[in-house]
Amino acid sequence: MFENAFNNMDRVMRNDEGLASELDYAEQTSWLLFLKYLDDMEREWWDEATLEGRDYVPILDQPYRWQSWAAPKHDDGTPDLNAARTGIDQLNFGSQQAKHELSDLYETRIKRMGNAGRNGGEYYTPRPLIRAMIKVVQPQIGETIYDGACGSAGFLCEAWNHLRRDNLSAAEWDTLQRKTFYGQEKKSLAYVLGVMNMILHGIDAPNIRHTNTLSENVMDIQQKDRHDIVLANPPFGGGERKEVQQNFPIKSGETAYLFLQHFIRKLKAGGRGAVVIKNTFLSNTDNASVALRKELLESCNLHTVLDCPSGTFQGAGVKTVVLFFEKGSKTRKVWFYQLDPGRSMGKTSPLNDEDLAEFVALQADKAGSDQSWTVAVEDVDKATWDLSVKNPNAPEAEALRSPEQIIADMLARDAETAGILEEIRGML
Repeated sequence: MFENAFNNMDRVMRNDEGLASELDYAEQTSWLLFLKYLDDMEREWWDEATLEGRDYVPILDQPYRWQSWAAPKHDDGTPDLNAARTGIDQLNFGSQQAKHELSDLYETRIKRMGNAGRNGGEYYTPRPLIRAMIKVVQPQIGETIYDGACGSAGFLCEAWNHLRRDNLSAAEWDTLQRKTFYGQEKKSLAYVLGVMNMILHGIDAPNIRHTNTLSENVMDIQQKDRHDIVLANPPFGGGERKEVQQNFPIKSGETAYLFLQHFIRKLKAGGRGAVVIKNTFLSNTDNASVALRKELLESCNLHTVLDCPSGTFQGAGVKTVVLFFEKGSKTRKVWFYQLDPGRSMGKTSPLNDEDLAEFVALQADKAGSDQSWTVAVEDVDKATWDLSVKNPNAPEAEALRSPEQIIADMLARDAETAGILEEIRGML
């Protein structure tokens, strides 16, 4: 129903010299959708106030309201096509069915951003991976879910989809709407994407704050600030300033390490976390990596590590793992699963739900298989706390030849080729 409107927006923006990428298109689309949504809500609130005999003062002044600048109308209510500046006045946020279709279209736009290159990848986590993480963590209505690097709010929206059902009571619906999902995001574009994505999924007033999560001293986090569940894919690299690092007991220029410390402290006792991080975290020998692995294993039960294949994140260029942990008890053993979809991952062959079905099924009982195994923490080197992913069930790779052997083989082939050429020359 609304696909044509999105296509019209695409066509207009691609002809605009000031917009150069999918990131630009997504940002402008987000602002247009937000302003249209706000106008629809204002009309609804005005109608309610009129029925109740109350005065209503619009949030936006008249010149800036949607009907004034984006879709003006004549006195008889017909569209003023000469003055109209956008073709999306047909979008209507008044029904859940409309929001569902709009959310699908919007998710497609965010996914295109994720495939647009290195910068776009930070806004998009593959939805099949998010859904698998949620199935393992198993959130329940009444629990709070937090993402301190929420980006386009993919984790929060998928958690909403997981918990929402038709037979919810009014109290449960209110809990989901107002007291369940919490996020924070530093970047302005990602913040706009996240707010709009949650609105389109049906959460009318998203609890997302526009702030730098890492600017908060983790030692100041109190019980009232903690959550039952953390779901996140924090940014890698980054290089935070020294003053930001002072907010953490384990100081590091690696942004993801600071986020992991934040997430551990934001969990309630018994809370569950699922966090994406670079796979090098499991084996790096620098002081921060070693200290953080020790902290994670001693303050939480790191019960599962999912090793993701190359290409899981389009444009990111790094291999990742997902850490699943529970706050409050030490780790005694870790169950590893090495995800192997049996194909090269890419734009035309992305991760899908079927790829992760075996992982979800085996994880419930931490079962062994060709792709899974368990490591006891008592067997981990306490000097390094190395948790490298080394599948003991994998077939042994053929031993690589030494450089000397390779050079000798090349020289022998060259000599053989020279002899053949001499024979051919003698025949001429």
